[in-house]
Amino acid sequence: MAITRQKKTEIVNEVSDLLSGSKMTVLMNYSGLGVKEFQELRRNAKEQGVKITVAKNRLVKLALKKNDQLKDVDASLLVGQIGLAFGLDDEVAPAQVLAEFAKTHSALEFIGAYDQEGTTFTADQVTELSKLPSKDVLRGQVVGTIAAPLSGFVNVLSGNIRGLANVLNARKEQLG
Repeated sequence: MAITRQKKTEIVNEVSDLLSGSKMTVLMNYSGLGVKEFQELRRNAKEQGVKITVAKNRLVKLALKKNDQLKDVDASLLVGQIGLAFGLDDEVAPAQVLAEFAKTHSALEFIGAYDQEGTTFTADQVTELSKLPSKDVLRGQVVGTIAAPLSGFVNVLSGNIRGLANVLNARKEQLG
């Protein structure tokens, strides 16, 4: 069944909006996945703040041209049956979600990615991105690194006070 011109325009507008709002857009080949598997992937992605959509390559190319930042990106990646994963909150989230899903479903493959500034990433680079920790984990590591010297300093100070309290308790028991 053919898609109407109006529906095609809506799809181009939707993909263009997602591209402009996405910090990272990962392209994937999902041709070996069944409907249930793809629905499972969409559910997993939604929980992580990632939106997954499928559109005809020609319509995605039109959406790329419509976006000022992405109009000059390499559209040669758009060949075959392509799915798009949009990271709306985190740059590495789409790659991480897809890599996690690909561990149990080998039919899913990375094709490449585009970031918000229009940089094109290869499949190997996307794989490496998927191995990075998320922003929340990185923030926790930074806070832990900053807090470690402070907590050590507090322990040193409390050790002196504890020592003084022990000496005073020992003196009290000796006298009384």
